[in-house]
Amino acid sequence: MTHVDPSHLVELALGNAPRTAADTEALDHIDQCPRCSDDLHTMTRVVEAARTAEVIDLPTAPPDRVWRRISRDLAGETDAPRPPLRPPALGNRALLALLAALAIAGAAACRSRHRGSARRTVRRRDRP
Repeated sequence: MTHVDPSHLVELALGNAPRTAADTEALDHIDQCPRCSDDLHTMTRVVEAARTAEVIDLPTAPPDRVWRRISRDLAGETDAPRPPLRPPALGNRALLALLAALAIAGAAACRSRHRGSARRTVRRRDRP
């Protein structure tokens, strides 16, 4: 099955030109083809949205700094490389406190897991 060319779908969605025999043939195909039908529906929605757009809907121009950066990047200019970000240094006490907190949290998690499995085991043993 030959699908309708996307450019032809755009022309149909725009609806600017009078219908031709090729348009009729394409529309017959679109009636039978879910893929082309979906594509035409999507393009028609885009055309309708564009036609109903107002000035407030249009994007605003980016700030001058964006254009300067784009121009600089296209020209091949580079800034001095920035040093990589490093995490804040922890003192020995802070590091030990952090490790202790992690160890306690890990022990508590293990303990709660073992309690649940012990309860399940006891209950199973009590059943006849």
